[in-house]
Amino acid sequence: MNTFKQKSLYVALAGVSALGVTGAAQAVSVNPDGLGQALIYPYYTVRDKVAGAPYQSLLSVVNSTASAKAVKVRFLEGKNSREVLDFNLYLSAKDVWVAAIIPTATGAGIFTPDKSCTTPVVSSDPTNPTPFVNFAYTGSAADGADGSLDRTREGYVEIIEMGNITTGSTTETAVTHVAGVPSCTPLSSASAHTVAGNGGLFGGMTLINVLAGEDFTAEAVALDQFRSTGKYDLPGDIKPDLQDVSPATAVIINGPTVVSATAVIQNVDAVSALFMHNGVFNEFVLDTATKSTTDWVLTMPTKRYYYSSTVQLDDGTLVNPVEYLFQRNFVSTGACDDVSLAIYDREEQTKTTPPGFSPPPPTGRPGTMCWEANVLTFNAGDALASKNRLSVATDYQNGWAALSFPVGTSSIYEGQYHTLPMSSGTFVGLPVIGFAVQTFNNGALALTDGKTLVQSNYGGNFAHKYTRSISGPL
Repeated sequence: MNTFKQKSLYVALAGVSALGVTGAAQAVSVNPDGLGQALIYPYYTVRDKVAGAPYQSLLSVVNSTASAKAVKVRFLEGKNSREVLDFNLYLSAKDVWVAAIIPTATGAGIFTPDKSCTTPVVSSDPTNPTPFVNFAYTGSAADGADGSLDRTREGYVEIIEMGNITTGSTTETAVTHVAGVPSCTPLSSASAHTVAGNGGLFGGMTLINVLAGEDFTAEAVALDQFRSTGKYDLPGDIKPDLQDVSPATAVIINGPTVVSATAVIQNVDAVSALFMHNGVFNEFVLDTATKSTTDWVLTMPTKRYYYSSTVQLDDGTLVNPVEYLFQRNFVSTGACDDVSLAIYDREEQTKTTPPGFSPPPPTGRPGTMCWEANVLTFNAGDALASKNRLSVATDYQNGWAALSFPVGTSSIYEGQYHTLPMSSGTFVGLPVIGFAVQTFNNGALALTDGKTLVQSNYGGNFAHKYTRSISGPL
């Protein structure tokens, strides 16, 4: 039976509020106020902008609640979302934890000046950071793409709450700061002292390049009501991840309506549904005078769960989806999805044939987006120095663009790609999050004394705007 629920927004708002006290209470949603049980940071990078001028990515997570928490921190490289490091972090009530992702000789690593407890212990030495590793995509786990540690230099981050730590327990005492420092021992009973969490996490990422004089910030996307139970996963365990959403029902504000949708194939579909968009919109600035550049970050945090045409359900049944999401499986050049791009200048002019991708696709083929954390750069401006980039050529110095994901017949599945079947109908598009960055490079400028030179480079960032499409019985 179709369980689609849709209602006018001002009527439904009361219903959304009521979700907190009804059987639908645990439906996962993107919290527009930025607080949640799970946080997804769309992008990190330690790439060199120019030789010897690398980015550093500064991460923060805040526990806004009065309860201590155990959370899993996970770093994923950007080509195939292979895990490069994870650990357990313990946040006392009202605690903040910060860390820096920095380049190493061969890849990337992390250090923290923070005193909050982690297991294993994360390095506090910036000259000897805890290194990211490539174990998940080399040897028997190789996926055909670059197997080097260089691949760890860009990606994205997940932080997932495992639960609150019981008030008065030895674990709570161990993680609570006394004169600014927790004892961090004992933590051996953390599993027994972890109960259902209440969310309240928020955080952000700063991408800073000191030598290039540029800085961008990105808020973490917060998933509220991610799961209804607490479950402590031991350090070294790859769980929890986005598949652990429970129950697998999503609540989405779609324009003037509120949609409740339950996964029908695999649980992670509920998370994908939150990010499903058929259009992504943002601006670009390419002024010659200021040598401006624009890059768009386009991250697909659930893409890794869709590569096999055979999906195993929770009861162990293997099914071949009739209509499912991504267009192609992962190969050495990525898992490429056809995309379309329309580009406009600031005076509403556009070309009949949209400007092309670079390198150009085969005749008659659209451009493709192949990785899991992608960077779309305009006229090869390369603000973020990404190796997961797709370049778009345009004659317009300034304007805006509309990215879309055309639906087509799949060569892998028996139906159409860029569609996600849910209990409430079929979501069209792809699950994508991200932001745009712009740079303005004036070089070194002289002050009024004619002698003092000041580096005059600037950066700014802007959230993407989106449209949704849900087909089927409304």
